[in-house]
Amino acid sequence: MGRVIAIANQKGGVGKTTTAVNLAASMAATRRKVLLIDLDPQGNATMGSGVDKYDVENTAYELLVEQKPLQDVVVTDTNGKYHLVAANGDVTAADVKLMEEFAREQRLANALKPVLDHYDFVFIDCPPSLSMLTVNAMAAADSILVPMQCEYYALEGLTALMDTIERLAEAVNPRLQIEGILRTMYDPRNRLANDVSEQLKAHFGDKVYRTVIPRNVRLAEAPSFGAPAMYYDKSSTGAKAYLSLAGELIRRAEQQKKADAAAEA
Repeated sequence: MGRVIAIANQKGGVGKTTTAVNLAASMAATRRKVLLIDLDPQGNATMGSGVDKYDVENTAYELLVEQKPLQDVVVTDTNGKYHLVAANGDVTAADVKLMEEFAREQRLANALKPVLDHYDFVFIDCPPSLSMLTVNAMAAADSILVPMQCEYYALEGLTALMDTIERLAEAVNPRLQIEGILRTMYDPRNRLANDVSEQLKAHFGDKVYRTVIPRNVRLAEAPSFGAPAMYYDKSSTGAKAYLSLAGELIRRAEQQKKADAAAEA
């Protein structure tokens, strides 16, 4: 059964969508079956996957509001070699429409249940706000990957996000946990970045990924070409970093499986 990971941070501009697209592509490159769900009405993950958000027939709106089966909504031909549930401005209306619906926070979880056996990993790109779309992502996810810059305000935002995750775990999804914290746009020459990085490791321990995503021009350029960095410039430090992150996630997932098996024995 596929592992569902929401990629979330209430603070914008931290590399959330960059992480969603490039991690999905890196996982697909390891021959895993991957689904990326774009829940951000800006549709940046959709465009970064090489799919025109203005021309797509079905989006997360049809999945969540009209409750179309996922297989009727998914885009199977992307530049990242993964499957995609697209998003565009229509998804803004989904946020409003869902407020009127019964069991509204479980729509995404229910849509994923029939297809989870078809995927190894499902990544959800969340909007940078606590909306009904984000609540749906949290209700459907096994865990949350938190991308963050190593700066002072990011630490404050992380505290708020942890509080939100704790409340949502109590309300809609008791199994929800932190998958890991990813340091993005990292510049080792910056003293503050190093200080914040050390604080993160001291407070969260092995929840902080060893992999660090550097500031990288190729990562910034790739979306305008509608491709993940590994297909835009596979030799770039950004592309290599996300491949390394994929390897780290795979190792952690395998270790967790062994630990679960040992606990059941």
